[in-house]
Amino acid sequence: MTRKPRGDSSIATESLPEAWAQVLAHRAVDGMDLDELVARFTSCGIGPQEVSAVLMDGGDSLYEAAAGGEPGWAEQFGGPLAVALLAAEVSVFASHLNSRASGARSVAVDTLLDDYSAVAVARELGVSRQKVYEIARSGLRGPHLDHVPWRKT
Repeated sequence: MTRKPRGDSSIATESLPEAWAQVLAHRAVDGMDLDELVARFTSCGIGPQEVSAVLMDGGDSLYEAAAGGEPGWAEQFGGPLAVALLAAEVSVFASHLNSRASGARSVAVDTLLDDYSAVAVARELGVSRQKVYEIARSGLRGPHLDHVPWRKT
């Protein structure tokens, strides 16, 4: 799997670390060593712009191409390996956002329990009383991104 259908990236070498750090910020907050991940991307011709584009559209372009099923559909992304890597990154990013939202929900439910019974909160949320306690105990575990990459502030 050493084929590079799109050739070399047009980004200057000195800007790669910053560009990768920005696009993979959701990985960096988890303390992951990004070198191996970046090496996987770059070995099949994927630069930070391609990863960013796929994350910004939530994987829509990958899904539409795969669902269309046209011959060679994956080539526009760099081939099937590139699609697999990009789709995995969308999944990791979505998981990060899901974890962040769950944490906010936990804090909100815990706050509600200061003023309302678990039965009342459960009724409003459409979950069991036991689930209310489970949600409230989870807390806001992080670290998490302060904001999504498509929000500029």
